Amino acid sequence: MGREQEYSVRSGLVLERVREIRKDSHRMGTLKLRSILAKEMGSAMVGLGRDAFFRLLRENDLLVKCKRRYAITTQSDHRFKKWPDLVQRRQALRPEQIWVSDITYIRILDKWIYLCLVTDAYSRKILGYKLTHRPTAQACISALRMAISHRIYPQSSLIHHSDRGIQYCSTNYVNMLQENGLAISMTQSGSPYDNAVAERLNGILKNEYRMAETFPDYKTALAQLVKAVNIYNHFRPHMSCNMMSPQQAHQEWQSQKVPKVFQRRSLEAKKFRSKTRETAARKLTTDNSKKTDNDNHIQ
Repeated sequence: MGREQEYSVRSGLVLERVREIRKDSHRMGTLKLRSILAKEMGSAMVGLGRDAFFRLLRENDLLVKCKRRYAITTQSDHRFKKWPDLVQRRQALRPEQIWVSDITYIRILDKWIYLCLVTDAYSRKILGYKLTHRPTAQACISALRMAISHRIYPQSSLIHHSDRGIQYCSTNYVNMLQENGLAISMTQSGSPYDNAVAERLNGILKNEYRMAETFPDYKTALAQLVKAVNIYNHFRPHMSCNMMSPQQAHQEWQSQKVPKVFQRRSLEAKKFRSKTRETAARKLTTDNSKKTDNDNHIQ
């Protein structure tokens, strides 16, 4: 078998598996797909580096484009106490150190329904959720109660982080947090970066797991949500978790003699990296300019 024929066969197998994965995770990103395939298919991925894999998907119309729709989910103009920000955008160092909660919207026919989520900031695992017709405090409490029931490190100190919406500031929700020993933290500026993990999860569920679609009814939306959460928690690799699934990242920490801290690049590190690149580019331009001047002088 010639090289071109061998490459064609391997590419066909890879594309077939990509399409299978996309049936359930229809907007999963290229890097995550490649990570899964490298583990599953081994030698079939030889020669398909990041750029080659990207080209293969592009040539077969398998790249994804983001779609966005918006609905108001946060009402922060209320009489309840707004708690200080204890997190300050810092990175979680272990599971069940910081939980993030948020409410997002799902479309059914001519109206919105709402999804309340509780997610672990370290492992990115969805620990609690509730799909509801109205974004009430009671719905958020149901998601929180589910998350609490799924704790595997109940002795660890835990911060609950959310926006300043009326649901999270309500007396019943605050009481639930305090009764279970959770410290209360809330965003202050309204910036999405103050609750970035929750915002990112909303996008993943909608862009990769069909939760952005318009469902015919509540029952159909709930069935897709249950399926999406299961796939997300147990199958989807996260770059922020060293390409482990949330379930793996959440449980593996317990078995490590020396717990592993994922190397997540901070905003300051990104700015420093960008500035370094700009400085290097300016230096290269200056050096090239000097070289040209010297060459002209010699001539």
